[in-house]
Amino acid sequence: MAQFNEANSVRDFIRDLVKSIDIQFVPGNELPRSTDQVLLEGMVKAALIRLNPEIGADPEKADEVIYNLRAILIAARTSPHPVVANGEFMAWLTGQKSMPFGPNGEHTTVRLIDFNHPDEDSSNQWVISTEVTFKQGRLEKRFDLVLWCNGFPLVVGEAKTPIRPAYTWIDGAAQIHDDYEQSVPQFFVPNVFSFATEGKDFRYGTVGMPIELWGPWREEATDDDAPAKIGLVAVEDAVEGVLKPAAVLDFLRFFTIYATDRKHRKIKIIARFQQFQATNLIVQRVLHGQIKQGLIWHFQGSGKSLLMVFTALKLRAMAELTNPTILIVVDRIDLDTQITGTFNASDVPGLVSTDSRAQLQTLLSQGARKVIITTIHKFGEAPGVLDSRDNIIAMVDEAHRSQEGDYGQKMREALPNAFLFGLTGTPINKRDRNTFMWFGSPEDEGGYLSRYSFHDSIRDGATLPLHFEPRLSEIHIDQEAIDAAFEELAADRDLSESDKITLSKKAASIEVLIKTPSRITKIAADIADHFSAKVEPEGLKAQVVAYDRASCMAYKEEFDKHFGPETSTIVMSKSRGDSPDVAKWTPDAEDLEQVLARFNDPADPLKIIVVTAKLLTGFDAPILYCQYLDKPLKEHTLLQAITRTNRVYPPNKTHGLIVDYLGIFDDVAKSLAFDEKSVRQVISNIEELKSQLAPAIAAVLVFFPGVDRTVGGYEGLVQAQSAVADDTTKDAFGLAYSIVSQLWEALSPDPMLAQYRDDYRWLTDVYESVRPSDITGRLVWHALGAKTVDLINEHVQVEIPQGAETIVLDAQTIEDLMLGKRHDIPAAELEKQITARIARHLNNPVFVELGQRLNALRDKYTDIQQSSLDFLRELLELARDTVAAEKTVNEVPREEQGKAALSDLFEALKTDETPIIVDNIVNRIDEVVRAIRFDGWQSTIRGDQEVRQALRKTLYVQFKIRDNDVFEKALGYVREYY
Repeated sequence: MAQFNEANSVRDFIRDLVKSIDIQFVPGNELPRSTDQVLLEGMVKAALIRLNPEIGADPEKADEVIYNLRAILIAARTSPHPVVANGEFMAWLTGQKSMPFGPNGEHTTVRLIDFNHPDEDSSNQWVISTEVTFKQGRLEKRFDLVLWCNGFPLVVGEAKTPIRPAYTWIDGAAQIHDDYEQSVPQFFVPNVFSFATEGKDFRYGTVGMPIELWGPWREEATDDDAPAKIGLVAVEDAVEGVLKPAAVLDFLRFFTIYATDRKHRKIKIIARFQQFQATNLIVQRVLHGQIKQGLIWHFQGSGKSLLMVFTALKLRAMAELTNPTILIVVDRIDLDTQITGTFNASDVPGLVSTDSRAQLQTLLSQGARKVIITTIHKFGEAPGVLDSRDNIIAMVDEAHRSQEGDYGQKMREALPNAFLFGLTGTPINKRDRNTFMWFGSPEDEGGYLSRYSFHDSIRDGATLPLHFEPRLSEIHIDQEAIDAAFEELAADRDLSESDKITLSKKAASIEVLIKTPSRITKIAADIADHFSAKVEPEGLKAQVVAYDRASCMAYKEEFDKHFGPETSTIVMSKSRGDSPDVAKWTPDAEDLEQVLARFNDPADPLKIIVVTAKLLTGFDAPILYCQYLDKPLKEHTLLQAITRTNRVYPPNKTHGLIVDYLGIFDDVAKSLAFDEKSVRQVISNIEELKSQLAPAIAAVLVFFPGVDRTVGGYEGLVQAQSAVADDTTKDAFGLAYSIVSQLWEALSPDPMLAQYRDDYRWLTDVYESVRPSDITGRLVWHALGAKTVDLINEHVQVEIPQGAETIVLDAQTIEDLMLGKRHDIPAAELEKQITARIARHLNNPVFVELGQRLNALRDKYTDIQQSSLDFLRELLELARDTVAAEKTVNEVPREEQGKAALSDLFEALKTDETPIIVDNIVNRIDEVVRAIRFDGWQSTIRGDQEVRQALRKTLYVQFKIRDNDVFEKALGYVREYY
């Protein structure tokens, strides 16, 4: 009988597919390398000689390059994450580095890969290997699949068996992310991406990327009615899409970027398949030059800003386009900042954001070869043609709204021969026919060049589903009045004067109803209860959408009574003649950035933002879970507003929640003239979820026929476990239970759950008792949600009596305290220790913030006894964060501390007469020293001489700093930290 296993079914299937693309197969144990080597150095040297005439003429120069590459690999051993070293290595791989190999020591570019002929064997040498062993000391790891190019391991893959339901791609991804990247980081320094598959689903991600963000690969479906591809056939599509040489090199050059996350850590981002495919469709259209437009619909939250970045990077690199101008056209300032932020964080070269119409006109009339971000309104006063070149490519964000008024027409007059691509996050409805006319091409089926819908986005985990909760009870307003007014509000724009008067009267009546003070008081109280019960315990945050500016202020006043002033803030647009009371809620760009940073910080007390128009679009806050809607919105604005809540935020955010106080959804969904069926799929009504709970519980109880659930202790548990003893039944039970668990999480703490509580607790206990404790099968055996854990633990009482013993504050102690293992916790002593530990780091901004939190905590509890449990709980949280911050400080590599010390030295030397560019100097010293230093260089004459010589050359020759005292100080820092 035939056998299926991980090696012969999935691993070999991928190996043979890759081999069929004319890639050589070499088994891991036959590779020309020792097992402690990352690179196939013979192939690397051959590529250097083949691709670089200067090295071809003097092959020994190849060894100098390899020495530099080895230095990066060695440095990665001491780094907790290889992302920084990976970025440094990518600069070498993509031809951004040079060496003094030319005549008279001139620097020439070092080419490691031929990007002009990616598929030709004569240019690049591609190898696929299986079972590649890598040893570091006693540690040994074996990778299922490695794809090499010119001796560099660009891709690592992990295959799992397709026939055991407990194993999934998640286990392969976890092996790479949690094990390999942590224990042998240097092997992932040259890595472009990794992938994992169990023969059913295929996912890929980059170094350091959390597993839940790994993306699938799907070929764009040409026929919506075609049967879905499953199993190895779907994997074959992915392998051919992702692992062919041209695609790997495309990812390397254009589709991976380095950015800084909100915790100031370097992260690597890789394009999802819809971004990769849409970018290539745009580039092909531009290169072909026949069709000058196209419409791209990618659902809100699925990465349109990044799609623009990848497209700009690739277009700018196309030699055929002779250095094009890329225009990113947006239609409002808040979107401008979000997109500019994405581009700046991605370090796109030649980027300029226009501040004025005059600046835009100057840039275009001079034919600037740059990436220009501008708003559609800046074309408003354009005097006819600004630039008639045909290598201008404009990407217009939120295309359907941008065409309102004359701005779109003005832009076309100003750029008569430009390519115009419209991007939108909301589908185009029947009344937006002009968008198809302006951007859609008749050659594109359905009017779209690329389409990535609600359903696609949720299926792939790029965004979360939305749940919708009407809370109309006694606080809803007259439904008939709302309906009538809404009919008018939804009318077309070409209204007569009398119609406008009628509309404003009806709108006024709606306004009176919505803004009644007693109603706002009631709703604010309801929001406070709902937020405290359902949002805050999950560590998530909320947005309140109020009718107008006055309503925003009324809500804020009410929230202050419930929570205190720190919990909420208002964000509104500036208006002429704002009173001081209003002006404090209209932040400028810098203040707004601070507000959003606070909102995105889980530790910050700011948890609710009240808005009316600002931050309904272009506002990206993954921590935002719940939106309280108290304003009649329609069509695009409604869809854009509610999708603020759909961003992924691991681990406990499973959906976005919209709480509706106006009965908007059912009425507005009817008036949406676009894909209503898709909208319905995305937004599930809480009432529907309630109706699903009873049958879902019944479906799980079916697994226990004849089991007496009143019997406790081990007798009852043995009975229950026997009913799901074999693996197939156990997995089926796990899957059925996970559906109940997710429903419970979404509905909790609704009172209707009370009647199911006993059944659910019993099922949860059984589930926990049979759940595998290792990593396998996490797709079936979901981690329990916070609400379920609360349910299990709710009968446990934790008491914290006071004692006088001094405690040592460290990670283990805090964990013990949190779990209630200690019986004697003196709050005053704890406070004293936190103060002392924070004081050691007062020049570090992180600890300054922790100190501010401690002061705020003292103020908050000044009038309450120091034994307050709340005070102690918050003090423990602060203690935990302090220890975590100290750990982070200790983990900063010595070289990074050295860079900081050097920065301080040169910053102190800066004067108006000598404006030293500190970053350039420090980065150059760091680069030079890292390239030539070796372990123990300080104690050898040769090492000391080489470092002195390199440092002197850098300071004296390159930066013209000839002060011996400065040189000696810099050398001292280098000796200490490098």
